[in-house]
Amino acid sequence: MTSVILCGDTMQDSRRHLTWCVKQSKGIKLVKPSGNLVTAYLQKSRNALKSMEVNANAGIIEWAVSASYYAKYFSVYALLSKIGVKCEIHDCTIALFNYLFTDSVSPQVFQEIQQSKEDRIETQYYTREIKVNLEQLSNQTKNFVLEIEKIIDGLNSESVALLQNKLKKLMTTPK
Repeated sequence: MTSVILCGDTMQDSRRHLTWCVKQSKGIKLVKPSGNLVTAYLQKSRNALKSMEVNANAGIIEWAVSASYYAKYFSVYALLSKIGVKCEIHDCTIALFNYLFTDSVSPQVFQEIQQSKEDRIETQYYTREIKVNLEQLSNQTKNFVLEIEKIIDGLNSESVALLQNKLKKLMTTPK
């Protein structure tokens, strides 16, 4: 499995990873932007937020952590749906989010979703316990989702076209 290339890695490594993502059958694809998908994935994000709260209140850490990740992931997927992107590989979705929004979103946001993914994997698939401040997790997740929703609300047809062109350049760059 490949891992996401984040801010600290070289741009060349990031482009190489994204080029790999474009070649995958379930990787990065340009599709028609869909308001219906944006709404559906934002609803999935809100449902995951509710699940996170329920599990956190019950002290069920692994599912609170998992729901936190999915609340973030679905909000990012809604954002990409607004642009007209389909990608079924989580690492590729996160890497593309980083690539497309590196100039407008702080590096901490990218690191946060990557860390959430790693924490989800750790708590769901392995038995080693991790320390989680559930109140901090809840606040951080809500703030992340709100930030992504603001980006979605701020996108217009011109900014969507610019982001699509940035992605098209990536997709047609010689390997």
